[in-house]
Amino acid sequence: MHEEVKDKAKLRTHLTILGLVLTITAIVTVISIQFFTRTGAFRRDGQIVFDDSMTEVDRNFINNICDNISLSRDVTISAITSSTTIEDTTNSLLYDILIATTNFYDPTISVSEADAAKMDLISIRDLTPDIKLLAIDNNYYLQTLNSGAFFKYFHFESQSRSDLQKVLKVVAANTAVPPTQDTILSFAQTGVTALARGINARYNTTKDASAFASKLSPFLGQFDLIHTSNESSFIKDAPSANASVICSEPDLIDVITDIGFNIIELTGNHNQDCGDQAAKDTIDLYESLGIAVVGGGKTAADAADPLIIQQKYSSITLLAYNLSTGGYTLDGTPGANFYTEAKAKADIEAAKERGDFIIVDVQFNECSEYVNTSEDTACDYADSAAAYPGFGNQITFFRHLIDLGANIVIGTSAHQPQTYELYGNGTIYYGLGNLFFDQSEWPGTTRSLILIHYFYAGKYIQTQIAPTVYNDTYQTQLMEVKNAEQFLKRLIAARPKK
Repeated sequence: MHEEVKDKAKLRTHLTILGLVLTITAIVTVISIQFFTRTGAFRRDGQIVFDDSMTEVDRNFINNICDNISLSRDVTISAITSSTTIEDTTNSLLYDILIATTNFYDPTISVSEADAAKMDLISIRDLTPDIKLLAIDNNYYLQTLNSGAFFKYFHFESQSRSDLQKVLKVVAANTAVPPTQDTILSFAQTGVTALARGINARYNTTKDASAFASKLSPFLGQFDLIHTSNESSFIKDAPSANASVICSEPDLIDVITDIGFNIIELTGNHNQDCGDQAAKDTIDLYESLGIAVVGGGKTAADAADPLIIQQKYSSITLLAYNLSTGGYTLDGTPGANFYTEAKAKADIEAAKERGDFIIVDVQFNECSEYVNTSEDTACDYADSAAAYPGFGNQITFFRHLIDLGANIVIGTSAHQPQTYELYGNGTIYYGLGNLFFDQSEWPGTTRSLILIHYFYAGKYIQTQIAPTVYNDTYQTQLMEVKNAEQFLKRLIAARPKK
């Protein structure tokens, strides 16, 4: 009996010791967990933690804007860069878009992704018109908005969903909104369209008006505003062999609608070739199709009206004048808007008062030295035979319009492309060439330049140049990139001396 009591005492002692050990172990465990997890007595506020992918600039940006945020758990931020936009943006934020650029006068159009990655990339926020945005693997960022650039994302991770969202919200509020289809306005301007003579003859054979535009419409159709300088009115039984008469078969309006032209310039000197009534009827046709006209009209007063564009946060005034060999109106008859110095000054000043971006198109005297069956560079130069009494040569006159306050000046009379330059506070494109015409016997007149102006949230940021060429069936298409770069190099070499 005595031994039994002693055994029970031992058992109680052992259980007490075991309980004490378990208690101490539990306490140590709790304390250890709190120590290592920074909870309980050892609790500390959450912090923002950066991994090695974050640059010093990135870290400073985050630290500056998140300085006053109180967190319960750590939030880890990393940077991810992709050559295309990513679909799954859970816990991620598009922070910047990095683009490849080059000198304005560099003829390069596109670079490979590997070569672009080695370049000094800039943010899309720093893109300006006096540098040139490059396509990457032929993807032009301002067209696609999801390729042709490097997309930098910040990715956020945390054990606390509320802390993660708190940091993400602050960073998003301090990050510039990337371009979207709602904030990018694209405005394509093209050169001479004259659906006449040989084009009439071919149409009368094929009865397929859409064929002329079929190779170009997928490209041009993607832009918000699409312009051309159409020199030809529509009339039934338009001549196809008379070299001096420029008129179009009525069904050739399909070329205009298939492309999606929504701005027609009427500064040309041939819109009255088939009579005043045809010119008026053609303007009525445009209006019935919802196509705006500029630089010409049913009367001199109508012709003088500027085209004011207000879209996607951008305000643009397009002015268009005729200073050429004819085709203008000074009274109640149809024709082009004749240039006068007083009119131009008043128009530009009114546009500046509205705060508009100002584009001036000019039907100037033509360079006629392209009449040659071989390559001839004479008309590449803006100081060729084209001049106008009292206004000097093309360079002098076009630069004068920039001095008056225009932002961009464009020659829309040239039948083959001419050089271009930065001048003063603006840009000059001396001649865009033939977009659609029948002048296929001379290499120079089968080419043109399409200019695509881009405005981002109301700010002009870039003009893309896309050269075109047509064949002896008068089907216009974009030049192959290699050929386009060689052609641009030739035009750049002809730019005016300062």
